[in-house]
Amino acid sequence: MSSVKLDTGFNIEIEFNVAPFHKRLMAWIIDLLICWLIVRALAYLTDTPSFFVWTNVWEIKGLLLSLPLLFYHLFCEVATNGRSIGKIAMNCKVISADGGQASLGQYLIRWVFRLIDFPYWIAFAVMLGVMPWWTMPLSFAGLACVILSPHSQRIGDIVAGTLLIDLRNNMSWQDTVFTEIEEAYQPRYPQVMQLSDRDINTLKTIITAVRKNDNQQLALRVSDRIKSKIKMESEEAPLDFLETLLKDYNYYATR
Repeated sequence: MSSVKLDTGFNIEIEFNVAPFHKRLMAWIIDLLICWLIVRALAYLTDTPSFFVWTNVWEIKGLLLSLPLLFYHLFCEVATNGRSIGKIAMNCKVISADGGQASLGQYLIRWVFRLIDFPYWIAFAVMLGVMPWWTMPLSFAGLACVILSPHSQRIGDIVAGTLLIDLRNNMSWQDTVFTEIEEAYQPRYPQVMQLSDRDINTLKTIITAVRKNDNQQLALRVSDRIKSKIKMESEEAPLDFLETLLKDYNYYATR
């Protein structure tokens, strides 16, 4: 399995496992089946003829029933922070190429370029005789890019600056920067609000990596950089300090 080292916002490199091609392909197939089930269910309930993942009725009703296919990936990735149903099943996640959580803009770019990566309309136009047979390979442009690119990125990933990583070994990955804090929690470091959104996203990624690999040296290096960046001191152990910072951020951000 290939991996990539990304330089985080604290100038600390973290190694991520790139999702292998077979996992990406299986996630795509699962998502396609989910779209098929949604469209077929809606078509059945409204007595509208359908063909695979869209309807045969080129009217407003038919087009509306096909919208789940169009917005499915965008909705899932925004709502679950980079994971569609297929990606959850295959234990994969979309992240930014800088090691942090992907932004809304990056999800939008990936979604727009899906029409180029997987232009289903070409395949069906060929089958209907509207386009010549030699245009059929164009409908697999995204798959070809995944196979040929060094980090298994489709065109949308390259343009958006994202990667699909493999969360193997049932890694407990926290999907957002938010973490639950007790009602009576008292913050200790108001300086945490000097950190950027990217810093906070990266911080949670680092905490997860430290817990997974018991990498206390990584926690120490990051904690030292944060203390230097926001000019503060702490007697807490490095990992405890990082976790307190994350809790403090959640406390101040929700008040």
